[in-house]
Amino acid sequence: MPRRVDERANARRPAATQAPMPYRSRMIPLKYLGGYDARLQAQVRELIAQDRLGDLLRKRYGEAHDVRSDKALFRYALDLKDRHMRKSGPLDKVVYDNKLHVVRDALGLHTAISRVQGGRLKASREIRIATVFRDAPAEFLKMIVVHELAHLKERDHDKAFYQLCMHMAPDYHQLEFDARLYLTHLDCLRAADSADARD
Repeated sequence: MPRRVDERANARRPAATQAPMPYRSRMIPLKYLGGYDARLQAQVRELIAQDRLGDLLRKRYGEAHDVRSDKALFRYALDLKDRHMRKSGPLDKVVYDNKLHVVRDALGLHTAISRVQGGRLKASREIRIATVFRDAPAEFLKMIVVHELAHLKERDHDKAFYQLCMHMAPDYHQLEFDARLYLTHLDCLRAADSADARD
C-alpha cells in the first residue's frame, strides 16, 4: 500500500519518525559512530545503503516530547536530578544551545561558572543541550540530560560515570547508541537535501 506524506504532520514529529526520504549520499562519514566496532559500522552503512535506517528508528522511537522551552528543559532536568541525585549540588541553569553542534560535535555541555557576588565567589552549575534534541524522540532527550547530569558528579567517562547513567536510565547504553544512529540519520537527510539543492 503506498504511503502518503502529510507535510504538516511531519513538521510536528521527530525527524526519525517522518516519512522516509531516500538517501542520496551513501558514503557519509559515520562521525557519531567512530568509537564503535568496524563490523557494526558496516551494518549501519548497509542500513543507509538500503534506506532502512530511518525505518528502524521510527519503529523503536516515535514519541516526541513536549520539552520545548528552556524553562521546561530546566524543570525536566531538575525532576530527573531530584529523583536520582538528590545529594548532588544545586543546578542553576539548563538551556538548549544552538551552537553546541558546531563545537567538536558536542551534544551537551556541563559547566561550573564562578562569579563574584558581593565580594564572594559563587559557582553556577549549568547544563547546555544541543538544540537537535528539541525535536528528537523523547528517549534521546532523556539520554543526553542523564549524561550531563552524571557529569555533575563524575567528571570522566569511567565506570562510575556509566553506572550513574544506568542508575538514572537502565537502558542508557542502547539509548546512547540509538541516539548516535539518529544523528547519523539526520546527517544522511542533510546530505540528501544538499544533493537535491545542487540538482
